[in-house]
Amino acid sequence: MSWVTVIWPMIASACLTLAAIYWLVWYRHRASWAPLFLALAAASTTAFTFCELSWLRAETPDDFVTAMRWAHVPMFVWLVSIAWFVRDYLHAGRRWLAWAICGLCAFSLLLTLLTPQNLNYRELPRLGQVQLLGESFTVAEAAPTPWMLVGQSAAVMLLIFVADAGVTVWRRGDRRKALMVGGSIAFFLLAALGLSIAVLWGQLQVPLVFSVLNLGVVAVLAYQLSGDPLRAVPLVRELQVSEAGLRESEARLSLAVDAGDLGIWIWDVARHEIWGSDRWRALFAFAPSEHLNVHEVLDRLHPDDREALRQTRAMAVAASQGGRYQAEYRVILPDGSTRWLSSLARVEVDRTGQPVLMRGTARDVTARKHAEQETQLLQQQIAHAGRVSLMGQLASALAHEISQPLGAILRNAEAAGLYLQHPSPDLDELREIIADIKKDDERASQVIAHMRALLRRHALDMRRLDVGALVRDVVALVRADAATRQVTLDVDVPGDLQHVRGDWVHLQQVLLNLILNGMDALDGARMEDRRVSVTARLEDARLVAIAVRDGGPGVPADLLPQIFDPFFTTKPNGMGMGLPISRTIIEAHGGRLWAEGRNGGGAAFRFTLPIAEETAG
Repeated sequence: MSWVTVIWPMIASACLTLAAIYWLVWYRHRASWAPLFLALAAASTTAFTFCELSWLRAETPDDFVTAMRWAHVPMFVWLVSIAWFVRDYLHAGRRWLAWAICGLCAFSLLLTLLTPQNLNYRELPRLGQVQLLGESFTVAEAAPTPWMLVGQSAAVMLLIFVADAGVTVWRRGDRRKALMVGGSIAFFLLAALGLSIAVLWGQLQVPLVFSVLNLGVVAVLAYQLSGDPLRAVPLVRELQVSEAGLRESEARLSLAVDAGDLGIWIWDVARHEIWGSDRWRALFAFAPSEHLNVHEVLDRLHPDDREALRQTRAMAVAASQGGRYQAEYRVILPDGSTRWLSSLARVEVDRTGQPVLMRGTARDVTARKHAEQETQLLQQQIAHAGRVSLMGQLASALAHEISQPLGAILRNAEAAGLYLQHPSPDLDELREIIADIKKDDERASQVIAHMRALLRRHALDMRRLDVGALVRDVVALVRADAATRQVTLDVDVPGDLQHVRGDWVHLQQVLLNLILNGMDALDGARMEDRRVSVTARLEDARLVAIAVRDGGPGVPADLLPQIFDPFFTTKPNGMGMGLPISRTIIEAHGGRLWAEGRNGGGAAFRFTLPIAEETAG
């Protein structure tokens, strides 16, 4: 048995086996066409091998020419399959060039099959014999025809196409594919072209043997294609690990969402569509399968909260080209009940700063809101009790203030009685006495009005207030008590200080509490230190700061963080509610109340109030 009898059938069998394998691979997974093109290339190599074996053993010129004519069919399939394999597998190469290869190969095949003329030789070749692998093979001895250049041009065009695709893949960074696919095809094509030109143009007396070169291309491509699944195994493992981590993250997120009783929503701003989790839909009383848009959600919001929510979202978009925002709003359910929700969201914007997507969570805070309302009501009640307690401390001072106008009224009335006993009373004197009585009466009425205002229980009545008038009014209330305690009250409020926005009675209560605390701190102090000062200054363009300072022993530094805690007091008979209530009142006004120690002794309590809008600009 000769080597040819062994090698050529082995080539054909190997290629046929590869063709069957990769056709099955493509048939089961049709996402990629590369396995099908490789199967066609392998099958065409099998057919070409038998044609090549026929002309190598041809006994007559007719047999040689017939075998070479029919070899153009599998060669056409092989060239076209290789071109489209490169195009599909590498995702590179110019499409028009691939179609040009197909057209040129088809033209060459038609010339071969439809014309009686031999495209390789001008005339019927003479046959010769050469020795290869210890056996004689048939070779043609004749001048080639120019039509042979058509088939060789197709091979050259395929070489250019493969080189272009390989360069593209190399530049993409996948150099292994560029070398294995592009390099191997280019190498075997160059070898086949060189052998064809040398033999057909009479430069080399060897048999035309292309099967081995075709097998080389098919083998390299099969190796590359089969290596992809092997290289994908680590990626699959990494993907499995990533999926396991993703599932774990989803489980943790789900647990956190359930623990926080959160509803999740996503708003596609461009399409005005909203996706919501089942919990979020339940908060708004939407059906689980109901299609939602932003208008349906806005319709569920309380009318008083819609505009505030829009402004909050607009501020979040404007902040650093997109950001987070938090808001609390009311939802009116279909049954007429109201539910409070707290929402935390993040806004995503495009390059122009326009919102494109919003993601957020919502949580039911109705119970907390009710608790806050109850707490606010309780604070108002405690504030009322505090005012009553303060009025007990001011009773003697207020009695003194009232006794003065009442005494003056009595003296003027007695004087008027004496004038009236005269036969001809002086009417001008009587008119002056009546005017004095009226003035003293108005003074007593003002004192009583202050008492009633402090004792009256009411919510915040925000108005534009004169800070100087507020301070002077409170100082007038405590001046008699200060005189009794031998405490000097100093007031320093600029006349042109901007007005603030607040509730007169509540701010009066805060200032009154701080001044009385300052006077209490002076018990036992030296005469020169028995001084309480009240000052007011512009803090910045938006705030006015009011300070109450005393010359007492001061507050120990370790107690400063605790003095605003409820029921914490340093007085033997104190309730520990005055400062917490005062801080609550100031914070309700949009300000801040805090305490400081003074370097020279004593304590200073400061609070800020927002400037009224009419003068804030």
